[in-house]
Parts: sequence; structure tokens; C-alpha cells
Amino acid sequence: TQLPNYSSRLMLIVCLYFSVLRSHSVFSSHFFHTTSGCHQQDFYDVLGVPRTASQKDIKKAYYQLAKKYHPDTNPDDLDAKEKFAKLAEAYETLSDELKRKQYDTYGSAGPGASGQQQQYWRGGATVDPEELFRKIFGEFTGGRGFGDLNSMFEQAPEFVMELTFMQAAKGVNKEITVNIDDVCPRCDGKGHEPGTKVSHCHYCNGTGMESINTGPFMMRSTCRRCSGRGSIIITPCIMCRGTGQTKQKQTVMVPVPAGIEDGQTVKVPVGKKYIYITFRVQRSPVFRRDGADIHSDVMISVAQAILGGTARAQGLYSTIDIAIPPGIQTDHKIRLAGKGIPRVNSFGYGDHFVYIKIKIPKNLTNRQRKLLFSYAEDEMDVEGTVTGVTRPAKEPEKEEGGFFSKLKKMFT
Repeated sequence: TQLPNYSSRLMLIVCLYFSVLRSHSVFSSHFFHTTSGCHQQDFYDVLGVPRTASQKDIKKAYYQLAKKYHPDTNPDDLDAKEKFAKLAEAYETLSDELKRKQYDTYGSAGPGASGQQQQYWRGGATVDPEELFRKIFGEFTGGRGFGDLNSMFEQAPEFVMELTFMQAAKGVNKEITVNIDDVCPRCDGKGHEPGTKVSHCHYCNGTGMESINTGPFMMRSTCRRCSGRGSIIITPCIMCRGTGQTKQKQTVMVPVPAGIEDGQTVKVPVGKKYIYITFRVQRSPVFRRDGADIHSDVMISVAQAILGGTARAQGLYSTIDIAIPPGIQTDHKIRLAGKGIPRVNSFGYGDHFVYIKIKIPKNLTNRQRKLLFSYAEDEMDVEGTVTGVTRPAKEPEKEEGGFFSKLKKMFT
């Protein structure tokens, strides 16, 4: 077979060279920095914070999102690893004041970014996303170590607490007994018997991370042998069997805030963990609730409705005297400003709306009946009839004068 000429061989070498460069670029971007396409999304948008966010807000936003998109908790999500890496790059840039200033000046990829800004910004993550997360995780968990990662991803247990209407409206301190997995009291969560030591994990060399060869790429993930602890338990705790946790029954005093509504949930610390408590509020036989406002009915007599007076209504905090104007009608609404429920996460109170209901007597004394008959005979605006009352028929108006008088009226 005839060998290709010099030009063909040169072209073949050039093609191979650029092919190697492309594969090297993909490999590097996978581990150490995101590709240029990632810069199209603003770092502030990646973390979901405003451009005026403080360092505390930036760190908190990164921590929450990194937990959500951590590859270990999203094994079936192919985009989770990329999102996790983007979060690391965004945090690394915005958590450094100098890099953040440079990024704000040259690196905005928003609609207002110019080509010159894109040209001068040379970002890219220089830290392993896993190492960054381990560092921030340790800060948020008080230095418990990366071995607690699995327990951190566990869903906090949820419980239901029953409340009366008044307890929810006025607030109360109420106890609840729960069974939860908490730190083992024997080994203090370490997982090994007191007085014993743990062995250095040689599988990951104590780093808690292992490297996996997947063809042209190297991936890093939590060590499968030590579960990210970096050490191996030789003598497991006899109480928790090496898990560091035991099932414990605890009684918790829950401070129920005034104004809590049915279905709302609060987070309550229990030992070194926390639980979620959802409130179920019972109906009130007196009050109806609408946010911070309450509604109730008050019964008044016929005499009160006609002549006026005062009525007593049950309030949230005390009995209330209500002025009844003469001639009030049923379902008339009276507003008692500021007599409602405290506004949760706000200031002030709602209102109490009282609806007038006229109570019609079913049994009358002879005197009451006679008085009502007398009143009914004088009542002029009755449509129809009243049982037991006969009104005299209206007499037709008499026309005065005879024929000549009528004729005279026609011409006058």
C-alpha cells in the first residue's frame, strides 16, 4: 500500500493533536472548572441570592442547595453532579471578596453584561466540589465530621399535636412524647465502644472519598467502605451496634405560638436533632376563624331588637358588652377592632365580628300574648295577615255632592 504523502501525514498529525486537546479540556473541566457555557448563568442566580447578599446569606444558600443536589442523594439524577459543581464554583467566587468584586465588574453574565465584561472575566472553580461541601458541612454541623452526612440527609421525623381552638388562638406550652433516633448515650454517637479506637481506612486513605475510574474520566464519591468517615470501627458499640444512634423516648415541651393555624408545622429541637410538629386545631362551638379575624353570633330578644339596649358576647379574652341600637335587624354585623387573634410573624391583632341573631320566643304568657295582639292591631306595614288578628276593612271614600257638583268639578 502506498504511504500518504507529506501533506496528508501532516494533516493527520494536526487532527490527532486537536483531538487530544479536546479530550483533555473535557477531562479538566469535569473536575476543576465548569465550561464556558456555565458562565452564561449568573452566579447570584445559581445560589438564588440578590447581588447585595451578605457572606452569611451566600454561605447559607450554598449549604441548602448543595444538600439538595448532592450526588449521593440524587443517584438517578444525571444533572445533579453538574448542578453541584456549579454551586461550588459560584460559592468559591462570591465567598471571596476580591473574586466577587472582579466578578461584579467583569463577570456578570446577565442581560446587561457586555462582551468586554465576558472577555476579561476568567473564572472557574479551583476547589473540588466535594471538599468544599465537606468544609461547609463541618461548619454548619459544629465539626461533627463528614461521617454524619447520611444522617443529615435523613428526613426529620414528623408528629401531630392536637390543639383546642383557644390554645391555638392564645398560644400555649404543651408537652408531647416522641420516639426518635437520637445520639447514642453510650458512645456519644461515635459508634464504637468507649475506650476503644477506630482504624484508619486504607481504602480511601482516611479522606472519606474514593476515586472511581469510569473509562476516560475519574469520579470521586463517598467511600463505600467507611461511609465517608475516613476510619473503620473495629469494636462497635453494644448499644447502637455501630450506628451511633438509638431509639429514644423523649418528652418535649413545645411552645405553641399564639395565632397558629390548622395544618401549620414548626421545627422543634430534640436533643442533638430536631423534629417537625404539625398542628391540628379543633373547631370551636362559638367562634369561626378567618386568618387573624374571628366571627361569632350573639342572641338578643325581640324587645332588645326593637327598643335597643346592650348584649353580652363571649370574646377570646373576656366577656364583651355590645351596644344594641333600636330597630336593629337580624344578621347585622358589628366590628370589634383589635379583639381577634394575634397575627403570626407580624404585629397587631385581627378583628372580632359579631352577628346579631334575634331570638323569637316559642312560649308566651297570657299578658304577653294580649300585648302582642294589641300591637299587631295597630301595626300598619304588615303584608298579609296575622293569626288571631282581625283588622277592620278599609271604608271606600265617599264622594261629596250629586250630579251637578260632579259636573261643576269637571269645568273647574
